[in-house]
Amino acid sequence: MNYGIAMLIGLVSGVASGLFGVGGGIVMVPAMVFLLSPPIRDIKQAVGTSLVVIIPTALIGSVKHLSQGNVDWRTALALAPMSMLGGYGGAWLTTRLLADNLKHAFGGFLILVGLRLLFFK
Repeated sequence: MNYGIAMLIGLVSGVASGLFGVGGGIVMVPAMVFLLSPPIRDIKQAVGTSLVVIIPTALIGSVKHLSQGNVDWRTALALAPMSMLGGYGGAWLTTRLLADNLKHAFGGFLILVGLRLLFFK
């Protein structure tokens, strides 16, 4: 494995996570699929790996945003239970989908989100 590329992916996804609240899915998954294959064998492994990596990334970013007063606890507490359930359900769905279908769905999702951010409120 090219550790330099892995470190660069980690840095870029960390900055994206702290700046935009994204990183694992939006930055890390495509970068691992295209730049770290092998050892990453498919999008399913990239997703699982990014979820493990995002835990410390989210903790560090959360602490910094908390210290800046950027956390609305009522909203966070309302979102957390169903987000956890959804995370489990999404991980379960990967057992039902072919890797190529998941990759296409992910690409379509990224396009729709990008278009929404660019052209709508």
